Amino acid sequence: MLASLFVLLLASSAPVAASNSSIVCVAGQCLQGSSNTTLGISLSASDVSNSVLLLPGQYTATTNPQLIHDLLTSTHATVSGSPGFSNTSTPALPLNVAVAPGLAIYAQTLYSGKAAFSSLPSAPVANASTPLAAQSLAIASSVWVAMSFGSNGRVVMWDSVPDTAQLPLRSSGSMSLLDMQSSTCSPPCASSGTCSASGTCTCAPGFNGTACETCAAGFFGPTCQACPAGCATCDEGISGTGRCLDPPVASPLKTCNCLNGECGSDGSCACNPGWTTAANGTACAKCASGFFATSTGDCKVCQLGCTTCADGTGNCLKCGTHFTQDQNDATKCTTLPSTAAGVACPDGSFSDGTNCVACSSSCQTCAGPTSNDCTLCPRSHYLTSTGTCVSASSTGVCDGSNLIADNNKGECDTCGAKCTSCEIASFNVGSTVNQLKCTGCLKGTVLSGGRCIDACPTGTFLSPKDNVTCTTCDSSCSTCSGSATTCLTCPSGQVSSNGKCVSTCPSNTFSASGTCRACHPDCATCSGPAFSQCASCPAGRPVLTSGRCLPTCSKAQFFDTTSSACQACDASCSSCAGAGPSSCLACANANQVLRGGTCAAATCNNGTSVVPGLGVCLSDLVVVTSPAANNGTIAAPTKPTPPPAAPTTKGRPLAWWEILLMALGCAFIFLLVLMLWRRRARKQRAKQTAAFATQKRLDPQTSWRWRLLRFGEKLFGHRASRRAMATPPPVAIDAVESEAIKLMRIRNAEEARHHGEMEKLQLFGAYEYSVRSSHAGSARSKSSRTPSTLPSLDGRRAREAAAADHVTRSSIYSEMTGVPRNTPEPRQPVGKTLLARYPSAASSAGRSYMYDSARDARLVDVDVPPPMPVGPSEAQAYADAVRPALASSPPVRGAYWMQAIATTTTTGAPAGWLEPSRTGTSSNNPFRR
Repeated sequence: MLASLFVLLLASSAPVAASNSSIVCVAGQCLQGSSNTTLGISLSASDVSNSVLLLPGQYTATTNPQLIHDLLTSTHATVSGSPGFSNTSTPALPLNVAVAPGLAIYAQTLYSGKAAFSSLPSAPVANASTPLAAQSLAIASSVWVAMSFGSNGRVVMWDSVPDTAQLPLRSSGSMSLLDMQSSTCSPPCASSGTCSASGTCTCAPGFNGTACETCAAGFFGPTCQACPAGCATCDEGISGTGRCLDPPVASPLKTCNCLNGECGSDGSCACNPGWTTAANGTACAKCASGFFATSTGDCKVCQLGCTTCADGTGNCLKCGTHFTQDQNDATKCTTLPSTAAGVACPDGSFSDGTNCVACSSSCQTCAGPTSNDCTLCPRSHYLTSTGTCVSASSTGVCDGSNLIADNNKGECDTCGAKCTSCEIASFNVGSTVNQLKCTGCLKGTVLSGGRCIDACPTGTFLSPKDNVTCTTCDSSCSTCSGSATTCLTCPSGQVSSNGKCVSTCPSNTFSASGTCRACHPDCATCSGPAFSQCASCPAGRPVLTSGRCLPTCSKAQFFDTTSSACQACDASCSSCAGAGPSSCLACANANQVLRGGTCAAATCNNGTSVVPGLGVCLSDLVVVTSPAANNGTIAAPTKPTPPPAAPTTKGRPLAWWEILLMALGCAFIFLLVLMLWRRRARKQRAKQTAAFATQKRLDPQTSWRWRLLRFGEKLFGHRASRRAMATPPPVAIDAVESEAIKLMRIRNAEEARHHGEMEKLQLFGAYEYSVRSSHAGSARSKSSRTPSTLPSLDGRRAREAAAADHVTRSSIYSEMTGVPRNTPEPRQPVGKTLLARYPSAASSAGRSYMYDSARDARLVDVDVPPPMPVGPSEAQAYADAVRPALASSPPVRGAYWMQAIATTTTTGAPAGWLEPSRTGTSSNNPFRR
């Protein structure tokens, strides 16, 4: 099959003319020069001056160099692929350049010269060997190819080969293609299936299953051939023999709903004698009138003169005309005497009403109305259902029918339920009906031992001559089929193999139920019929894994015939044909190439590298013949593609209703934002209020009973009730005390600040002096003292004069000397403690507290009435007792004591002097006297 795919390579060694200057590209780099490479696709565009040959890889709009970008993004780009590559007219981005699933071969090395391509086979390749004269191979990814190199047997290749002469086995002989499969199927396909590129197994005709491992219904054997024509069922399956289990039946009874009869071509049913249609509509399912059913399922005729008899026993239930019930035998009826004019008619005659008329010579007795209406036949003649007497043949068959003569009844009786014809050998007057043997059977039954049965008994087989008669097997067989010597089973200690009884099963078979059955076609030897029960493997599928015979190892392994197992390749090999670094079929390192089966460092020129998947340098595919810039290398980076210009549209003036809608929309948005802001503010206020109420216990939690009561009051207009107010939870004493201490500290700090402010005000007031005294002493000031360098206080005093109830007094100097000061008073430093302002009392947990400095700085609850006054302590009593003595004692020496003198100054103000004490000597202090 594969041989016809490569007829183009008949002249593979013919030289090919060198091509003109061309550009060969991979993603990221192009090389311009002379090249015979035909692998890949040609990309050109009418608006771009150069065309390129794209090698396998992925190309996008951003792929370097700029030349590739220009061609790919051109609206006039066209694509032309070599054999095995896509031939789409317009490239679609991203553009994937790859060999289609299959094998491309080239007449010359480096993927040049004439090319041919073979896709994956659609049916299994059995025992095929196609010679190949190719010098380079391009294998699609996820595809393996089985090759033969002379006497070296089978080698599996996974990677493209730029030069077959560099393979380790190429010198061993000619190269032939054995098989080609995809590796995407899981589980791998059986030998009767082919793995497609989509990862599914394509089965050969007659095969079925996920891996094409079984035969379809109606097929048998290793090749899954069809069962014999006309055979409804046969011994089918991958290990079946094809023996017909249900012989063909023309017009079977079930086609016309016929039980004991023959189906006609028109669908009608012709019943056997003695049968009729049953009440349920089934044809030939009930005994007809004058017949009764026996225990064997047959319909037998009743005794003479009996028209109706009982099933099983045959006892007569109703006798015919001219007959009466026999008193001695319940199954019989006796003939009534015939009379004419009161006189009994003799035997052999009957009465016609007036006279006795002689019976026909064929009758022994008759009853009329004609002489042929026999009631008893002479010897060797038998009565039929029509009342006539007929003779019988030498086989006991009544003349003119297929009934058998019954000497006991003197009648013609039926052969049996399934018999269509029967006979009694050497029939005579002494023969009985139990000697009859069937000679014909209804369709669907077989004839065995003179009886019609459903199937041949053990030890017999259905004769292929008529497909009706069961024939006895040969004595060497326990059971047989088709012929007496074609054994199906054998006596004890032997098994049947190909119709013969043998002691052991031959190779490629296994024993099952005393029969040697063929192994699955994937196996050389096996333990069962399945394709996963192999014990050894054939040469075409040598790898035994988990009971399965597979055609190849994994990519980085090779099959070792010595150990009959898969072995790992050398680390330098991507795939290999054997052990060691000199048996590589492709290299694992991207910077190495194959040289005589060994991976060597690549010597790429012009700044190029090894093309991924091809195993060859880009500089080896393109020969730069003329000096050019960058040695022919084109690697300019891709410029960003400018975005398409936005379409410009001429604006139009807005209509009034559009402006109105926009204004309403803006107003709506503003109102919505305002509403949301107000809502957020209300929520924040409500949250703060709730926090304050919770802190001050103004909104105690209420129970559901209280809420139900309030709902009823609101419903009926009743004022709010205070009976069910929830009792606030108790407050911890520690919390109250800690809050009270905090408030006490705040109160003390505020009082200290207030006292400091008051002291400062009093101190400033003590140093104030009036404007009048300042003016009165101005003359003396000008005559005896120099002007002060300090700024005048008149402006400040004028501003402070408006203060209500301002206290003004003379300075200490004036009070002591009686002379007003001519210069402004020096300002005195005043200490001030910076304290925060807080209320003098606060509320905590519903109670008010304040700090009472008059009561030993204790924390006083203002909500509780003050305690009753108590007497002074011992310390207070002592202090009160000594104070008058201290007040009347003289001053201590060394201190200043101020005494008032009655003499007044000219201004009317009293004068005061400081009397020093304990100075020890006289002093120049002007204030002393």
